[in-house]
Amino acid sequence: MLKAIIVFLEFKILLSVMASEKLQNVIKQREQLLQKDLEMMLGSDIVLSESEQKVNDIIMKLKHRELDYGFENPGHFNVSKHFFSYKDNVKNTTLFEILQQMPKGALLHTHDTAVLSPDYTLKLTYMDNLYVCFESDGGIRFLFSSKTPKETCGTQWQLMKDVRYSSGDIEQFDADLRKHFTIVTERHNELYTDINAVWIRFQQYFIATGGIFTYKPVWEQYFYDSLKALREDNVMYLEVRSVLPHLYDLEGNTYDSVSTAQSYKETLDRFMIDYPDFCGAKLIYAPMRLVDRATIKGNLNTAREIKRRFPKLLAGFDIVGQEDLGAALKEFLPEFVEAANDLDYFFHAGETNWNGMSSDENLYDAIVLDTRRIGHAYALIKHPQLWNEVVRKDIGLEINVVSNCVLKLVNDVRNHPLAAFFAQNLPVVLGSDDSGVWEALPLTHDFYVAFVGVSNRHADLRLLKKLALNSLKYSAHDNKDEMINEFEIRWMRFIDTVVNNYEHSCKC
Repeated sequence: MLKAIIVFLEFKILLSVMASEKLQNVIKQREQLLQKDLEMMLGSDIVLSESEQKVNDIIMKLKHRELDYGFENPGHFNVSKHFFSYKDNVKNTTLFEILQQMPKGALLHTHDTAVLSPDYTLKLTYMDNLYVCFESDGGIRFLFSSKTPKETCGTQWQLMKDVRYSSGDIEQFDADLRKHFTIVTERHNELYTDINAVWIRFQQYFIATGGIFTYKPVWEQYFYDSLKALREDNVMYLEVRSVLPHLYDLEGNTYDSVSTAQSYKETLDRFMIDYPDFCGAKLIYAPMRLVDRATIKGNLNTAREIKRRFPKLLAGFDIVGQEDLGAALKEFLPEFVEAANDLDYFFHAGETNWNGMSSDENLYDAIVLDTRRIGHAYALIKHPQLWNEVVRKDIGLEINVVSNCVLKLVNDVRNHPLAAFFAQNLPVVLGSDDSGVWEALPLTHDFYVAFVGVSNRHADLRLLKKLALNSLKYSAHDNKDEMINEFEIRWMRFIDTVVNNYEHSCKC
């Protein structure tokens, strides 16, 4: 009997050992799979210094605090909601404060008159010689003129300052006027029911402000102040897309697109004298896509002329506008192929939720036309062969995560394709598209949302640094090595600042 008991106990011990070994093997396999996943992520190739690791500890505690609270209280996780509901709240967080101080490299995807806030535009309406037309359909138009404009107005042209001061309540008048300079509203769920609805309101912004911004003195000052805002948001370098509208002045002179490009150059030269620590800017000429082939041919010739006259200014060519409703790239293939030897392309493509439609198939045309970068590339995740081509050709992907949420491509940012792009180490750069229209900072909001709302919980300072370095690598800057060296200097200065200011004082 005793012998039988001993055998039984030995058998149980053996089973226990075997079970333990099997459990340990499962745990080991799990850890190996997790580690392989982490080693594939964007930024995994970066090795942090001792000081960088200290900063990493700080920002990861802050990130984990937000994520863990959201995991336990999903209804209160900011970045899963609409951007309008949390854009101001996150600015008060320590993590946002640190990200704003962080050197972000370059801003490679933004549009000319959509960088600055509605408050900036409202101040412009206090300028002399500004007339306003309140259209019967609720729209509004502006024009600078030394006398009452003769242009068509559905009601009547009135001097802006007279209308304002006769309103009886200037504060309320300005509050109502400001609504034309932003698409932010508390009624976004009611008003922006689908992508077309929000795009209509988005386009109304450009219609309303066009007469203000195309006044030559305002155009130049807006660009100067945009550069200043970027610099304050710790962006080093800019590539701006512009439709290059015809400008005008009080004397009745008008200026063609080439002259508008010249205004950019002269303003940039002035800014670089005032702020020599900025690394410069380039122009991507980006006219509207809802046109015919003859118009595109003319646009390409304009781009060639700008390149001839200002070779250091022009980065390349693109076409813009809502892809679902605009002409597809394939409609202009003969023109684009013919101009490919003269111009670099930076095409918008795949800014859509559709699959197999003209808008997401713009990705095919952009890639075969050897675009240097792809603007948005939101639909790329649905096209594995194109995914492979992006990697093979090393095409930068300009991801504008806040824009994609605001313009109704994705409701919960956690579901953004950028999460997959991060996981697979695709050549991603972050842009902000039209930050002023939805009252975001030039780039910090996009970094915050991507870091907290999109990236893996384990993604850390290495991801942030890689995104900044990618923006320099995939830029059209003439001396990238010099710019990257300058970035490294600023980065280490940032690291020292965070260590000194947050390591002991931050309640992490």
